Amino acid sequence: FADLVLETWDLQCERNGREHRTADMGCQQLVVRRGQPFTITLHFSGRSYEEGVDKLAFNVETGPCPIETSGTRSHFAVTDFPEESGWSAVVQQQDGDSLSVSLCSPTSARVGRYSLTVETSTGYQGSSYHIGDFVLLFNAWHPEDTVFLRDEDERCEYVLSQQGLIYQGTCDYITSTPWNFGQFEDDILSICLKLLDTNPKFLRDQNRDCSRRNDPVYIGRVVSAMVTVQTRGSTGRELCKAGVPWNGSCANLGLHLTLPCLPAVMRCLGIPSRVVTNYNSAHDTNGNLVIDRYLSEMGEEDRRSRDMIWNFHCWVESWMARPDLASGYDGWQALDPTPQEKSEGVFCCGPAPVRAIKEGDLQLKYDIPFVFAEVNADVVYWVVQHDGTQKKSTHSSVVGKNISTKSVGRDSREDITHTYKYPEGSEKEREVFAKAEHEKSSLREEDEGLHLKIKLSEGANIGCDFDVFAVINNNSDTERACRLMLCARTASYNGTVGPQCGMKDLLNVTLAPWAENRVPLRILYEKYGESLTQDNLIKVVALLTEYQTGDVIVAVRDVYIQNPEIKIRILGEPMQKRKLVAEISLVNPLAAPLNNCVFLVEGTGLTDGQQIKELEEPVESQAVAKFRLDFVPSQAGLHKLMVDFESDKLTGVKGYRNVIIAPQPK
Repeated sequence: FADLVLETWDLQCERNGREHRTADMGCQQLVVRRGQPFTITLHFSGRSYEEGVDKLAFNVETGPCPIETSGTRSHFAVTDFPEESGWSAVVQQQDGDSLSVSLCSPTSARVGRYSLTVETSTGYQGSSYHIGDFVLLFNAWHPEDTVFLRDEDERCEYVLSQQGLIYQGTCDYITSTPWNFGQFEDDILSICLKLLDTNPKFLRDQNRDCSRRNDPVYIGRVVSAMVTVQTRGSTGRELCKAGVPWNGSCANLGLHLTLPCLPAVMRCLGIPSRVVTNYNSAHDTNGNLVIDRYLSEMGEEDRRSRDMIWNFHCWVESWMARPDLASGYDGWQALDPTPQEKSEGVFCCGPAPVRAIKEGDLQLKYDIPFVFAEVNADVVYWVVQHDGTQKKSTHSSVVGKNISTKSVGRDSREDITHTYKYPEGSEKEREVFAKAEHEKSSLREEDEGLHLKIKLSEGANIGCDFDVFAVINNNSDTERACRLMLCARTASYNGTVGPQCGMKDLLNVTLAPWAENRVPLRILYEKYGESLTQDNLIKVVALLTEYQTGDVIVAVRDVYIQNPEIKIRILGEPMQKRKLVAEISLVNPLAAPLNNCVFLVEGTGLTDGQQIKELEEPVESQAVAKFRLDFVPSQAGLHKLMVDFESDKLTGVKGYRNVIIAPQPK
């Protein structure tokens, strides 16, 4: 027999991409999921492949120093049946000089970019051909994969969906911001793989790092640390200031890495992931599960403690098995790419099993005490008197509220607080705190019969004045004489405050037995407009001091200032590869004109990258800023057209419209 000569080959990128749900990553490279067969076709010249005469074998290698014992190299011959525990190759079909071969990786294979070589031999003669590279991803569809997710709708949402919602605002006024994860856009996969190849663990020991890339726990920890390295000192909001809109991960991945890049990277690699928002999120620096805040008698913050309460704080949950722990901790794992503390010498947090956080199992890996504090810490306000003495006001159920994520398949909010904690005050909650060595009952709020709350009259809209009320209840038989101090300041989502924008100090408030008093504080736009941050928050602090006992009660409320609505109309029949027009408009709600107005528009599968429209003229008070955008959708299906509006006096206004694009007629 003459030698078997391989002339051409076809990695069938398009067909394999469809079958492995990676077609959106483009058909220029082969991208497959582990544990699932993929087909390649070999074309021989001179003569066809003869079973029993010719031998065919394959080599797959990943990483700079591939070794069989590290799982980064495998040599395997064509066999009659697939091999479950290792790589395998099975002849599928022969048609003249063409041979279709089905290759399959084990479900425990390392993810990453592989080189693929085929070896042919007849008798003692043989040849070797490098036939290309392919990328291997985690497989949430395979029951044996450690990232297996049972529900198809959840797999579509948490692996395949390129768009989502991130929840912001306050626990009293939750807002959603559309986000373009864009994990399948051009070059994102290459950037994700490069991220793995520049991580410190890889640079320290390339062989060991690559050999551990079969483990989503390891990958999650590495990616979290890398995103953290890039974000420290540069939050997404700074990216905004640098001209990058706070709308999507793709642009950020090419520049800096921000929080929502983490789910984009994880989804890109095949690990189911979602963004979670925790309202009134505690940052406990000394690990005592108590957040100490210091206030002057005028309600001004004294930053003597590094402990903070963030208005909201986002982290990521990724779905994976935890074979490194006892049973019961598989499922959602919290990963925080913006932690404020180090873990094993590196700024990263997680993966922490959400179940372990709920059960108070603080000794398990990784970083459970930090996340446990974020959702469970007590808050103690110390009011520092003019003579230096301190009065204490304890709040034991303000932290960890309305923990939120986007619902599966819908643009609505799913409340997942119950996955992180038992109901406040329940027997189970007390058991968990006892296990976590934190005696919560000793910090229960002292009930002296006086109760203080801050309420909002109606919605607070930007450009308008509005009222907040201190509502005081005297739930006792005796008259009380008190001093009430109300103070409002603009604030950022991480708890830092700006200048004062409203103040009232009433020295003689008399509270009749069993009575309720409502004391209004008017907050004027002319006072808050200049210093309002892009987070649109005003922090209102009320201090009620009873003269007879000297006791102080503190109430704090964050008021969200609502932006005007961006209206988006779609004109034309939404169809793939057919021109559409979006009519985008916004009313200027301020009394002054808006200058330097810019609309930024983007949508995966809809627009070609980000479209920027600068308006030439100022937009006068109550006038409409509008423009029309032509675009040609490239992908069929449900997509989000996302709009960001920026100007000199009104910034960070967001809006979106869902658009269903019909497929191009065949």
